[in-house]
Amino acid sequence: MTRLPPALQPLWPAAKVAHRAASRTAGRVTRSLPVSPDRAVPATATLTSTQTAAAEPDAVRVHRCGPAEHAVRDLPVGTPRAMRFWGEVRELEVPERFVLEVADGRLVGDYAATITPGGRLDLQTSPYFRIRGWQEHPIYLRPRLPEATPLDGTTLSLSSQASGRNYYHSLMDTLPRWGVLQEALPGTRPDHVVVSHRTPWDRQLLAMAGIDAHRLVEPVKHLSVRADRLLVPCLNNHHTLAPRWVTQWLRDHLPAQRVSGRPTRLFVTRGAAPHTRRFVREAELMTLLAPLGFERLDPGAVSVQEQIDHFAAAEVVVAPHGAGLANLNFAPAGVRVLELFAPRYLNPGYWAITDNVPDSVYRYLVADPAEPDRPERRMLNVQDDIDIDPRVVLAAVEELLAA
Repeated sequence: MTRLPPALQPLWPAAKVAHRAASRTAGRVTRSLPVSPDRAVPATATLTSTQTAAAEPDAVRVHRCGPAEHAVRDLPVGTPRAMRFWGEVRELEVPERFVLEVADGRLVGDYAATITPGGRLDLQTSPYFRIRGWQEHPIYLRPRLPEATPLDGTTLSLSSQASGRNYYHSLMDTLPRWGVLQEALPGTRPDHVVVSHRTPWDRQLLAMAGIDAHRLVEPVKHLSVRADRLLVPCLNNHHTLAPRWVTQWLRDHLPAQRVSGRPTRLFVTRGAAPHTRRFVREAELMTLLAPLGFERLDPGAVSVQEQIDHFAAAEVVVAPHGAGLANLNFAPAGVRVLELFAPRYLNPGYWAITDNVPDSVYRYLVADPAEPDRPERRMLNVQDDIDIDPRVVLAAVEELLAA
């Protein structure tokens, strides 16, 4: 969705329906085209990596590590109260962690689809936004696959549907998969790592985790590689609901360095550009928050380490919904968070992260006209700006401080 120009982003819900339909329709044709086996799109798919390994036991293995997780989170407090949305996302089922190993495996596209030597798409390690079955995967919009580049030795894939597009996904999806590899196959040193490294934050995160010491391959639209040994760690952050182990792994492996002297109350800005989920009356709001000790932080204006250090010092965070809040993973125990939303887009990601921090308090505030009964799946106006009376925000902040 974020690839669309801002003016066209309101059309995304309809565009996504059309995209899924096009993939289904095209796939009926592309799967039957008379092309060489090396260039043919996957003839079939399996929904889980366990099923993939069972179907091709000579070429595919699953290395299991961390346990499955079941969590039921307490419903958050906010305005409007008792929103249907939160009830739909409060329960979290996370499968056990694993690394998929494929001999003579293939990766295709910037979404890094995993394909076995038997021409099978492994959907569990090849997810894509809001598809309803493997037939809707965009790989089937291709009449044939790009010619494959062979990669010797061991190739690790950390890439996914959101690679290189968003700080949240780099932090919550890409890096923890490196942790899964170390957990499942300790000591493994891949010869190549397929991971986005175009953006400044990606390069910084890869350096902080030590991944940049390996030979990096950028996942681009026409990527097509064939690996002697392909390793694909699971993507465990289902529906942006932040498994507890992800937050703990990030806190352990990306520690704060310079916390002393930083502000303890933050307003996290998204800038002033329209159609970016900015808080429209930010200047007015800051005149009310500054006397309470709040300071403005623009995460995009500082390094990743500085973002981590700022959030590690923050006792209270007020912010419109945005990727900078992924740094709540590093917040101290007892942090208090007020998240601001536009009326037609809610996202549970930062509520879930906050809930992973011990003794934390989370509140939300949705701009009018909020619709308490609106289901999560229809909350699709992702880039709408947020316009709330600053006095209403101030009242919510004072309630948060007194909680």
